Amino acid sequence: MEEEFHELTDRVRAELRSPQDLVAYERLLGLARKNTPAGREELARMLVAVERPLWAREIAAFVLGCAGDKRAFETLVLLLNYREPVRCATAAHALGRLGDPRTARAAAALATNPLRTAYALHPVRLLAELRAPQSVPALIATLERLLTPHNPYWRVALACVEGLGALGDRRAVPALTTAVTHPRLAAAAAASLARLGVHEEVPAGDGAASEGAAPGGGEVEGASADGP
Repeated sequence: MEEEFHELTDRVRAELRSPQDLVAYERLLGLARKNTPAGREELARMLVAVERPLWAREIAAFVLGCAGDKRAFETLVLLLNYREPVRCATAAHALGRLGDPRTARAAAALATNPLRTAYALHPVRLLAELRAPQSVPALIATLERLLTPHNPYWRVALACVEGLGALGDRRAVPALTTAVTHPRLAAAAAASLARLGVHEEVPAGDGAASEGAAPGGGEVEGASADGP
């Protein structure tokens, strides 16, 4: 957790707007570093207290989630579906360590919701990491929905392709075979199929992420500035 925690706290520090914010921030960091039962109780109270800034709830939820405290679940799921990718990534990291059986169901619901596709990248990656019963069906459903020409959410589709290859479930073969015909997905889909024992030729000139994007890199195009 150490590296991710430092990245989170450095980012949050840049969001502080007053001396009072700085005092509250330093207190939060002190509670996180002590990692005592009393400190965790105070962090949990922050998750439900009124008028707490988002950054304070984010730090508290991250610390509790990484410690396996299930009181962080609701806040982390909210952040997983947030409009800022960096907050989604932080929440996904903590949820992957929370050990709550509700996590996979929540990630699957977010990934498969067509109204939230712009924010689905991190739920998709989390599903692959969790390797839960919901993971393969949700990734297949999401990928199939995105296999349309000129779909703006190709990075989400690419994450599905890579996740299905890592999960190694042959139920994914039909969707991955179709993905081979999509230029931005072709190489990754062929690689995932090969992991499943199926060998497909990549059409000439196609690549996993054409136009200069690397597989798994960057964030989803088209994410709006609207709230979660």
